[in-house]
Amino acid sequence: MGAISVKDVARHAGVSIGTVSNAMNHPEKVAPETVGRVRRSIEELGFVRNAAARQLRDGKSKTVGFVLLDVRSQFFADVARGAETRASEDGLSIILGNGDVDPERELAYLDIFEQQRVRGILISPIGDVTPRLVTLRERGMPTVLVDRSSSDPTFSSVTVDDVAGGRMAVEHLISEGRSRIAFVGGPLSTRQVADRLQGAESAVRAHAGVTLEIVLLDSLSVIAGRKAGVDIASRAVLPDAIFAANDLVATGVLHSLMLQNVGVRVPEDIALIGYDDIDFASAAIVPLSSIRQPASLIGHTALEVLLEEIESPSLAPRHIVFQPELVVRRSTSQAASAEA
Repeated sequence: MGAISVKDVARHAGVSIGTVSNAMNHPEKVAPETVGRVRRSIEELGFVRNAAARQLRDGKSKTVGFVLLDVRSQFFADVARGAETRASEDGLSIILGNGDVDPERELAYLDIFEQQRVRGILISPIGDVTPRLVTLRERGMPTVLVDRSSSDPTFSSVTVDDVAGGRMAVEHLISEGRSRIAFVGGPLSTRQVADRLQGAESAVRAHAGVTLEIVLLDSLSVIAGRKAGVDIASRAVLPDAIFAANDLVATGVLHSLMLQNVGVRVPEDIALIGYDDIDFASAAIVPLSSIRQPASLIGHTALEVLLEEIESPSLAPRHIVFQPELVVRRSTSQAASAEA
């Protein structure tokens, strides 16, 4: 037997198709006895409403599209969780798309979201998608940028000051007596990485005798961090501190230094600090110092701003910038507690 249709429900309940529609969508227009009869028929037949088709007819989707920079990142997972929590308060659902740090993939997801006629879009772009976002906005789909600002100030954004975070990380290392610092991260085409490096460089310039080496990676992954850690540990002269562009890279570096029998101690020989303060940071073999971002709050706030723009398209754009927080653990300070 095929899918049960509205026509089948109408025949079973002995009413017109229009009456079934009103009973489901506008029950106040139908006699209570008739509404009850229609609902019993729906239950007995197992009828399932095609919400997607109804939303297309009404022009009011119950979904929001979110293009994540990288779904493997716990930071972005936490951002998405915050957005989802806020969306559920208004009966909305989040459709996630993994941009996977690939400009073509993120454009493909924007096409899918347009086809689905989502209510609005959240995105942390890697490529220059501004022209595409302008077109979507003109077609009634507002966009809020997440963890990334835009060269076009007409788009609202919710970000963290990554330049300040990078400066904070390196200033902490310097305060611990470190002077030969390596920045490990990449690619620099990722705006967040470039901003963190900029902050690190500004901290080094403010302190005589401190140097900064840049070790570029092709991805912000544990594997890339492990490779960098092996290369660094094999040197005759080691840096005395490493600032990893995120906690995944820091974890990979730590594994190489501590678990590959290279004889490098953290933090005695090399102090190590990451970025994001993911859950694993505090549970690492040597608990990682990190720069904490309010991931869930970022997602919640971005969805809140998007809802405001959906309801009032003429609102002036908002640019909300959260400040990061230094979390000190044993990977940079022997005196630090395992829990910060």
